[in-house]
Amino acid sequence: MDRDSQEPSLSARRVVVLHNRYRTAGGEERYVDQLVELLGRRAGHVSLVQHDSATTGRMAAAAALARGGSQAEAVASAVREARADVVHAHNIHPVYGWRSLAAAREAGAKVVLHLHNYRLFCAIGVVFRDGHDCVECAPRNTGAGLRHNCRGNRAEAVAYAAGIGRWQRRLIENVDLFVSPTRQLADDLRELGFELPIEVLPTWLPEGDFADRSRCGEGGYGLMAGRLTEEKGVFVAVEAAARAGVPLKIAGEGPALQAARELAAERAAPVEFTGRLGGQAIVAARLGAAYALLPSTWREVLPFAALEAQAGGLPLIVSDRGGLPELTDEALVFASGDAAQLAERMRLMHEDPALRARAGERALARARELFAEQTYAAGLARVYDRVLL
Repeated sequence: MDRDSQEPSLSARRVVVLHNRYRTAGGEERYVDQLVELLGRRAGHVSLVQHDSATTGRMAAAAALARGGSQAEAVASAVREARADVVHAHNIHPVYGWRSLAAAREAGAKVVLHLHNYRLFCAIGVVFRDGHDCVECAPRNTGAGLRHNCRGNRAEAVAYAAGIGRWQRRLIENVDLFVSPTRQLADDLRELGFELPIEVLPTWLPEGDFADRSRCGEGGYGLMAGRLTEEKGVFVAVEAAARAGVPLKIAGEGPALQAARELAAERAAPVEFTGRLGGQAIVAARLGAAYALLPSTWREVLPFAALEAQAGGLPLIVSDRGGLPELTDEALVFASGDAAQLAERMRLMHEDPALRARAGERALARARELFAEQTYAAGLARVYDRVLL
């Protein structure tokens, strides 16, 4: 193929998608499912090799981590059976590890490792503990995770600290190309001491997820959707709603839900907790919203909640953490943890329908430009071409 005259294509690619599912399914599982569906339509072949951590005992997981993986032959067999030229890996801990990537290469495939978080060195992936940012384990000081017991279980903390630290170099050596959803994550890793071949490839949404127009000018409340944890900024959101005196709906479940309810009651905040909304319920919630809110206090990478909000034509108010500022207007970014500053942004959006309508149209246009399937497919083809041609 003449790379200067032709758009890269996925049609000739034979891909094995590799993923160790988390005990609690989240955005990475959704990403993998979407990727397999897309490749099923556009690639020459796709097969999914995955393991579910919910079915793995703690002892088996620890043993796999200590050894650098326990499924190497299964991965090699999948590559040979599919005659795959690329293994597109995502989470590889605990059962796959570097040995599975090495086996994939020995079987004839190139390896692309997609980074959705900071699991290269962080046992919990979010570089956040005890209410604050933490990168003590970077690049290979993983014993800090054991000292702080970041996994919340001492045996798991030992296994992850030893497994990630011991095999990190082997892991990197057996990846042909890393992929990051945002420029920020790629830059972060370089600043933290990682020298990696890395490409930036944003996530995407199916065409049906894009609104025909923004309706936020008619909206009546702010909307925060996602898993409710401290690092997602739910307490900051509740406090800001109390200060601004404007209505906020919080859609989701998680370990911080009860404490957030108690804070809302204590502060008499105009907050409605809807529980987790899916399907048409979350679509309806976005249709009635004036803006969306992502007040994360950790280095958020590229959450689906951000993409879906913009694809629905909602202005996006975000903290200045991680990749979030890349996704919205500069005027809608606030200092992480600053409830007073967030309240100002929320009040402004609530009180000025014309302002937020213009911001909503910009958000929808940005989403169509950056997160359309065709844009993603072309970028994915270029990633595969880089390791194969």
